[in-house]
Order: sequence, then C-alpha cells, then structure tokens
Amino acid sequence: MNSPLISRRSLALSLALFPVRLLIAAETPEAPPKDAADGLSYTSEAIRQDVTLDASPQRVYQVLTGTKEFDSITRLSDGAALLNASGAKPTAISTEVGGSFTLFGGYITGRHLEMLPNERLVQAWRAGSWKSGGFSIAVFSLAAEGGKTKLNFEHRGFPNGNGVSLARGWHSHYWEPLAKYLAQG
Repeated sequence: MNSPLISRRSLALSLALFPVRLLIAAETPEAPPKDAADGLSYTSEAIRQDVTLDASPQRVYQVLTGTKEFDSITRLSDGAALLNASGAKPTAISTEVGGSFTLFGGYITGRHLEMLPNERLVQAWRAGSWKSGGFSIAVFSLAAEGGKTKLNFEHRGFPNGNGVSLARGWHSHYWEPLAKYLAQG
C-alpha cells in the first residue's frame, strides 16, 4: 500500500494553520451531518462573558483565589443562603495547581487546572446538582485596561440545557458581588 508523502514544509504549514482553522470552524457553524455515527455532538452550549472591573488584574486574581475574600463575595451574592444551609461546607480555595476549591456552601466544587497569577485561571468546575463525576471547564482571563481589569470568561462542557441558568448565575453570583466587593476597597 502506497502512502502519500508529505514534505516537512507542508506539514509545518498545516500545523501552523490548524489554530486558524479551529477559529474559523468555531465561528462558522455547520449543519450536523445526516449520519451522526461519528459520535460528535452538535448541540453543546458555551458561555462567553466579558466584564470590566474597577481593580487591577492582581487584585481580581487575589479575590478569585483567596478563601477569605471569595467567602465575602459569596456573602454579597444571591448564593449567601447556601453558606448557612444544613450540611454546608466552608469556602476553601487552594492556591496551587491541582488543588481543590469548595464554594457556595459546597454546592460548587472543582480543581485548579492552570494558575497564571494575575493573568489566567482555569478550573474544572461543577455544580452539586450535576451527575457524579461531571465537570466543566471555566476560564478566567485577566488583562489590565486603563487602571481596570478586563475579565474575559468562558465556560464549556456543562450539561446541555444549563446554559441560560449558568449564564445568569455567573452575573448574580460572581460578577455583580465581585464588583461590589472591589468597590468597598
């Protein structure tokens, strides 16, 4: 059987263009094929939110990864009641990659997958109502913007049908109380 020969140049060019092709594919949804035997799902949801916060990226990162400060965020949110619920667990956030976190009385749990201080935080994130073992990926990207922080957020891999609720939850449980907390100094 003859195999096609690929030059190094062709291979290098194909690999270099791969991220561009992914971006184009992500922005150009295609109709699912009639034969879905490939096992791919064409219905997954994703959340992308941009928030500008009146603090430095260092300060925002510190609050997102600090147990005491995030507990204060929770108390300013609609999720404060979860802290006093029967069987509630205290807020706990590891400061190391691979470390775990417990938020909102234990309703939200996960692990840090990537921690670039003051720049990026990637978490395997789950809600207590999800099937056991089900995790999503939450990405917080921070950038300085005129004395403030531009937070680009992306959440993928959560159970289908949860997108609308989660998108609202990010605003009411994270962004709004975070902005209030930062405004307090």
